[in-house]
Amino acid sequence: MRIKDISRTILGLVVLWGGFAHAAGALARADDALGHWSTPARHGVVDITTCGQSVCGHLQSSDAINANADARDTHNANATLRGQPLKGLAMLTGFARAENGWTGGTIYNPEDGHTYRATMTLSGANTLIVKGCVIWPLCKTQTWQRIR
Repeated sequence: MRIKDISRTILGLVVLWGGFAHAAGALARADDALGHWSTPARHGVVDITTCGQSVCGHLQSSDAINANADARDTHNANATLRGQPLKGLAMLTGFARAENGWTGGTIYNPEDGHTYRATMTLSGANTLIVKGCVIWPLCKTQTWQRIR
């Protein structure tokens, strides 16, 4: 091999390694989503924490909670869960980390009492795209903002 060919090979490996390192840096880590998030509906605040190898989210505040600190989950489709407090209610569960966020989870909507399949994707350090689906393509997407 000539020196020129060796240089090209080394340069190619450096560029390739740099691409892998950049892609690995772009992967969402579970702790990227940790914190308090403001939802666009009803002034909701969801606290996302670690749950085992994944993340989960609990409702901390909303218009209903602000109006009545003892507000209850009255619309739950599961009658045995009706009446549980809205504050601290598990809204995000069952997520698995994926290349660009989290998949395979569910989101509970206390307004209608139903649970939907969900994905979450970070769009920058302070924006979380949350998508809940009855069945694809019947989905609703919300943009949540990190509260600092």
